[in-house]
Amino acid sequence: MEFENTQSELVFGKNNVTELLLSDAAVERVYLAGDPKNNNYKKIVALCKTKGIPIVHTDTNAINRKAPNVNHQGVVAYCAQKEYSSVEEILKVAQERGEAPFIIIADEIADPHNLGAILRSADAFGAHGVIISKRRAVGLTPSVAKASGGAIHYIPVARVANLAQTVDELKEKNIWVYGCDMAGENVYYEQDYAGGVALIVGSEESGISRLLREKCDFFVRIPMKGKISCLNASVAASVIMQEISKHR
Repeated sequence: MEFENTQSELVFGKNNVTELLLSDAAVERVYLAGDPKNNNYKKIVALCKTKGIPIVHTDTNAINRKAPNVNHQGVVAYCAQKEYSSVEEILKVAQERGEAPFIIIADEIADPHNLGAILRSADAFGAHGVIISKRRAVGLTPSVAKASGGAIHYIPVARVANLAQTVDELKEKNIWVYGCDMAGENVYYEQDYAGGVALIVGSEESGISRLLREKCDFFVRIPMKGKISCLNASVAASVIMQEISKHR
């Protein structure tokens, strides 16, 4: 069976489809190649039945044509394209939780696996949302969804035209801005993260851009003892997010 033409987002992989079904996303249908009684698919089938989501039984070749060169594990789902949140909506999440804002700013992160991992950590450590740029950065693509392990369906993401202007607006709301920089003056676990926090994570190639560097209130670093001089951007972000979470 071939897939119909659609403007919906294609989500693939057993874990990612499961998280999608557990969320409030508007899932249109699930395509399954394999025995629905197989233990690998039982939870997906049960969730579809509970939510009244149709399952279309197909074959692996059909899924391969729609999702080539990815580990789809014999299952894909169509859902309504995820909408970006606004910065105001992210701040509202913090307000509704009765917490000081905790926001991650991804500066020119072009690698979908890096952004997906950042979303995953942001959700795990209680951030209220992630802000990305419309320029020189990856958006919420299916590859990002896969790398996020399902977190894309839970963590709000705002996409803005001007990150520097957005940072200024956050600072006007008494949110402190921290830059993740391997040459930072403060060790990350010795920093005080009281109050509202915006953590800026730069790309591995060029780090935090000059305009955003000028707007940081603090720079925090992760001490390195090995021969590798820096960490993957998403790994560094995760380490610091966990520390920020401890202070909240």
